[in-house]
Amino acid sequence: MTDTARLLAAASFAADRHRDQRRKDVDATPYINHPLDVARILGEAGVDDVEVLMAAILHDTIEDTKTTADELTERFGARVCSLVLEVTDDKSLDKIERKRLQVLKAPCASDDAKQIKMADKIANLRDLKTPPVGWDAKRVGAYIQFAEMVAGGCVGANPTLDRMFEDARASLG
Repeated sequence: MTDTARLLAAASFAADRHRDQRRKDVDATPYINHPLDVARILGEAGVDDVEVLMAAILHDTIEDTKTTADELTERFGARVCSLVLEVTDDKSLDKIERKRLQVLKAPCASDDAKQIKMADKIANLRDLKTPPVGWDAKRVGAYIQFAEMVAGGCVGANPTLDRMFEDARASLG
């Protein structure tokens, strides 16, 4: 299978798994837009490793759908699955603990996982221009602070992503 076919297979799989999910913005944007945006951001930052891009597209499938690690390994290979697992939160933990672990794990992640995590935070910050329904300025500020802490552990894996994060952060005031 060509790299293009593999990338499209990951996109198709993620679209199917996220098909009934919506973002929490006022427009209830289809969720699949988010992982595709994360992969696009990586591409804009010069990432051309197809497996990193596949993992970006698949990065929320284990966390937010019924997808298993075994299934990702079987369909997309061990490396893609490993990258997805590096950026996956354990949903059995409460939200505060998941966030704490994201901050702690970021500096220890592989450079490829750091790039995915940084692109994810960039996408989320850009989306805060129209925050989720019910988010006030305090909650937006708390997310920005959290994103900065996670990104701080990812700095250096890709200088272009570092700049893109700073630009996204600065655009929020």
